[in-house]
Amino acid sequence: MNINELVRKNRTYRRFYQDYPLDRSILRELVDLARLSSTGGNLQSLKYFLSSEPEQNAQIFTTLGWAGYLKDWDGPEEGERPGGYIVVLFDQNIAKIPYWDHGIAAQSILLGAAEKGLGGCQFGNVRKDELRRVLGIAEHLEILLVIALGRPKEEVRLVSLAPDGSIKYYRDEAGIHYVPKRSLDDIIIG
Repeated sequence: MNINELVRKNRTYRRFYQDYPLDRSILRELVDLARLSSTGGNLQSLKYFLSSEPEQNAQIFTTLGWAGYLKDWDGPEEGERPGGYIVVLFDQNIAKIPYWDHGIAAQSILLGAAEKGLGGCQFGNVRKDELRRVLGIAEHLEILLVIALGRPKEEVRLVSLAPDGSIKYYRDEAGIHYVPKRSLDDIIIG
């Protein structure tokens, strides 16, 4: 798979085959891609909490806000939830700010997941205090984002923006998830 195919395959998935096992070794492989990626000042201030156990996954699930544009959907039902999670943390004992590191790390993790036939979803909408408590995360580790991972159970299609310019993703009656994208000409200004 070339990079263009990989990027197109790397969509945000919100429904998974929950019974598909996501071994901790796979999560470690994905975090290793983040470890090898560039970081601001080469400070390497990110840490990662890995979860692939059903009980712990269930605890993490309850702290996440799913699909803000889908107002009548509270997230995947039992049986469609992620097989694992990576919580991306910033070690404030190493640096003062995380720079852009978590974006680069998340992209590396998700591209690696796509290459393995997996999919994921990044969450900034996290009840961080609750997540810190249930996972026992130390105070010097700031929760930056959570990445849910699993074998996708939905189809995601890229489409052009609607005539009204809306960028809001949506689903049709068959459950196909559509993601509007601006055209290349619309984003290149010079």
